[in-house]
Amino acid sequence: MKLIGKFVDKNGTGYVNLRPEDDEDMWHLYNIIQQGDLVRAPAIRRIQSISATGSTESHRVKLNLTIQVSRVEFSSSGAPSSSADQTPSPAGSSSAAPATTSALHISGPVASENRHVKMGAFHTLDIESNRDIRIEKVDGWDSVALARVEEACVPGRGAEVGAVVCGEGTAAFCLLSQHMTLVTHRISVPIPRKASAPGTSQYEKAMAKFYAILYDAFVRHIPYTSPSLRAIVFASPGWVREGVFNAMITEAGRRGDKTLTKALREKTVKVHVSSAHVHSLVEVLKSPEIVAQLKETKFAREGIVLDKFFKMLGVDEMRAWYGPDHVRLAADRGAIGTLLISDELFRSSNSDSASDPKLRKTYVELVEGVQQKGAEVVMFSSMHESGQQLNQLTGIAAILTFPLDVEVVEAEEREAREEERRQQEPETLDGGGVG
Repeated sequence: MKLIGKFVDKNGTGYVNLRPEDDEDMWHLYNIIQQGDLVRAPAIRRIQSISATGSTESHRVKLNLTIQVSRVEFSSSGAPSSSADQTPSPAGSSSAAPATTSALHISGPVASENRHVKMGAFHTLDIESNRDIRIEKVDGWDSVALARVEEACVPGRGAEVGAVVCGEGTAAFCLLSQHMTLVTHRISVPIPRKASAPGTSQYEKAMAKFYAILYDAFVRHIPYTSPSLRAIVFASPGWVREGVFNAMITEAGRRGDKTLTKALREKTVKVHVSSAHVHSLVEVLKSPEIVAQLKETKFAREGIVLDKFFKMLGVDEMRAWYGPDHVRLAADRGAIGTLLISDELFRSSNSDSASDPKLRKTYVELVEGVQQKGAEVVMFSSMHESGQQLNQLTGIAAILTFPLDVEVVEAEEREAREEERRQQEPETLDGGGVG
C-alpha cells in the first residue's frame, strides 16, 4: 500500500489517500473502512440522455465518486482445483507473484455533487489495485484505524512463506503474508493403493504424474524468486513431503532451473502435520523449525501467542480468560499481560455487533487502556488459521499476569453494584419529599 496523502488533526478529523497494490492491501482497506465513512474512488457509471427528438442514448462515463459507506464486501481469490495442469512450465522458468484477485466492493449513497450523478443516488465502488482511494471518517480516526494505515504502508511487504500442504495425490498451495493466508491452487490426482496395483507399477505411475503436476503448479503459484519469501514449507502426514521435495529437486535439475534448485535448498522447511488439510498450517506455524526461522513475523507471533494461551488454559485456567465481559473485568484490575483480539471485532460488516460504532469504540478503548498499563496487544488477522480459532473463542482473550478467579471477581462486581444502588436509594428518598 502506498500512502499518497494524509491529513488527520489531533482530534482525529481528516482524510487519508491510499493506493492499494495487492490482495493484502485490499484486506487492509476492508478493515479500515467503516459504515458511515466518506470514500472517494474512480468509478464507471452508465448515463442515459434524451436527445431533442426524444430518443434515449446510453453511454458509460469514467468519473470520481464520493459515497457514504453503508456496506463493505470483501472476497478473496478462490483457489482452482484441478487434476492436471494443461500448460507445463518451460525449462529454467522463473515464478512470478500471483496477480491481485481479491475483490472489494463499497456501496452507499453518493455524498457529493456530480453533474452525472444525483446526490443520494446509490452506487457501488469496485476498488481496483493501483487506483487511489480517499477515506474520510465522519466520527474521526481512532488509534486502531491509524495504526492499521501505518502497518499497511510499511514498504517491502509480500508473501513471506510459500507452503505446500500435501498428501498422496493431493496438494494445496498457500501463500502466507503478514495478514493473509491465501490458497492459490489445489491439485488432486487419483492414486491407487499399493496392494491393489499389480507390481505397484500403477501406483508408481500415478505418483510420477502427481509429482509432475505438482512441480508445474509450484512454479506458477509459489513466488520462489521473491526477495520477501523467507521459507518454502512442505508439510504432510507420513513421509509424502520427503518424496515431493526429492521429486522437485530432481525435476528442477533435469530442467536446468538453477534458481529453483537454489531456493529449494536454502529455504525449504519440511514439517510433519496430522492431516493434508489447509487447517494444518496452524501446526506448521507452531513447529520449532518455523518458529526459529520466522519468529519475527506477525503470523508466527499469532500462532505462538495462541498456543501459549491454550496451554495456560489447560494448566492454570485462572490466568487464561476469554470473552468480552471477562476480559474487560481483567483489564479493570490491571491483570492483563497479553491481550489477544481479532480484527473482526473492529470491522464493518453485515452483523449488527461488528457494525455498531459504539461497540467498536469500547474495543478501541480497551486496547488503548491495556497498552497504557504496559500489556502486549496482539491483533489477530481472521484471514489466518490462528485468527479463525480465536474467533471461535468470541474473538478476544487474555493471558493474565496473576491468577484471578472468575466467580470471585463477578461476585465482587455484584457487591459493588448493590452497594452503589444502596447509596443512591437514600438520595432518591431525600430528594423525593413534597415541599
